[in-house]
Amino acid sequence: MKLKLSIVFLLLHLHIIAQDSSYIQKRTPPPEKPFDWSKVFVGGNLGIQFGTATFIDVSPLVGYRINNHVWAGVGATYQYYHYQDKNYNLTTNVYGGRIFGRYFFTQNLFAHAEYEVLNLEAYDLYPPRRVEVGSLLGGGGYMQRFGSNSGLTVMILYNFTESAYTPYQNPIIRVGMVFGF
Repeated sequence: MKLKLSIVFLLLHLHIIAQDSSYIQKRTPPPEKPFDWSKVFVGGNLGIQFGTATFIDVSPLVGYRINNHVWAGVGATYQYYHYQDKNYNLTTNVYGGRIFGRYFFTQNLFAHAEYEVLNLEAYDLYPPRRVEVGSLLGGGGYMQRFGSNSGLTVMILYNFTESAYTPYQNPIIRVGMVFGF
């Protein structure tokens, strides 16, 4: 008799579990939140120097404000360099891209980390050859805001993977702007 009651109890219990799982499967998932364009920002850096050495840097970026503290994005870099004096004439182009993240400690102060890959000419062999240089940059910055995700940025960065081909010296100072939608 105990065996029969145990089997009936087990079958009833399995029936209840099956009912619960079928209920879970019939539920509809919550609707996906649409992409929020108000969290997108664009901007970048622009640098120009003329004289014996001419240097032009155009570095646009696009990013997304994940929340009030975390921003992330991607960017491109193009640099033109020309140096000429009575003995030497050099012209080169540098191009590449980067991925970055920022963490805002306060409304204006943030930590910045990025990985950048640049393609440039190396002059250690003749004729010069093009090489790709990866750089892991980190540091901090200040953003003077003129909107919720727009403002002027000033950063001091350090290249933790500096090599013989790195096109700039530590520390790296960047000034740029970002504009939110």
